[in-house]
Amino acid sequence: MTRRIIMYRDTLLRLLGRVTTALGGLALLVTLVDILYGVVTRYVVGQAPIWSDELARYCLIASALLIAGNVWVRGEHMRVALLERHLGHRPRRILLGYQWLLTLSLALAMTWWSWQYALSVSYFTSQGLGISRSIPMMAMPLGFGLLALQVLLHGPRALPRPGVDDAGPTEEAAS
Repeated sequence: MTRRIIMYRDTLLRLLGRVTTALGGLALLVTLVDILYGVVTRYVVGQAPIWSDELARYCLIASALLIAGNVWVRGEHMRVALLERHLGHRPRRILLGYQWLLTLSLALAMTWWSWQYALSVSYFTSQGLGISRSIPMMAMPLGFGLLALQVLLHGPRALPRPGVDDAGPTEEAAS
């Protein structure tokens, strides 16, 4: 039974990772097309649309927030794991539990705070796009909420170490 739960959890984490990475990639693609459009209109037509820079800024923020959970689960975010590698089994488990609880708490707090913020700016419109500022700001609670969900699903266990855990026996011996 426990093995089946672990399998479902890992499958759900992989699925969430693929979906959030695809959405983040789509936001990045929109940013690229938007910036290219702005450059072409600025230098060919002579006048760039006012909304172009604003859309690029919102899409860049959305792409970073959408993929944050997947980056954390895969252990690809910037961190120093020196202490957890040199501790004994029991102190290491306590440290991993503390890190997990702290990350989950911060992600949940940021989800709530950013949700409140996004709702509080609903009466304002963005300068360039002319839409409610709540619309682009919803990327924050969505991103932090997805991070919290992925942290919760991952649980208080060690994060992978890219480059170390991926290495085969011959690569580890060479390094």
